[in-house]
Amino acid sequence: MNMPFYSSPDIKAHSRLLLDSFRRATGRHLLAPVPAREETAAALFQAPFVLLSHGTEADPVLNYGNEAALKLWEMTWEQFTRTPSRLTAEAEERSAREKLLADAREKGYSDGYYGVRVSSSGRRFEIRNVLLWSVVDEQGNDRGQAAVFSKWAYQ
Repeated sequence: MNMPFYSSPDIKAHSRLLLDSFRRATGRHLLAPVPAREETAAALFQAPFVLLSHGTEADPVLNYGNEAALKLWEMTWEQFTRTPSRLTAEAEERSAREKLLADAREKGYSDGYYGVRVSSSGRRFEIRNVLLWSVVDEQGNDRGQAAVFSKWAYQ
């Protein structure tokens, strides 16, 4: 029997990092009830909200997208995790996106953002009430940024 790709040790560890860093940044839980450690990856991947993250590269690359994110951006895991995160937004939206990222880096998180994004097929959609946070590990190391939202509308 094939195991789901999100059951790999790397994705399990990253899933736990997302969950823990969200709590540290916001004081809230991303999932309630909080899943057992061994169930975190499946719970986040199958969650009823969009969750994505990128790393710390000079041009950050997406390193996680849950099932809802993959569907919304119309990509496979392999496509999604090779995409520079700036390409999830249209060119005219990128300066507002950069301001959001900087605000979250400065404050730890930023809440209430909305903007237009584009899927791999060119389908435009507005994302609403986005919470973006800095992904920081237990040692205080910057590991990137992540975003979560549950409201979007196709344009």
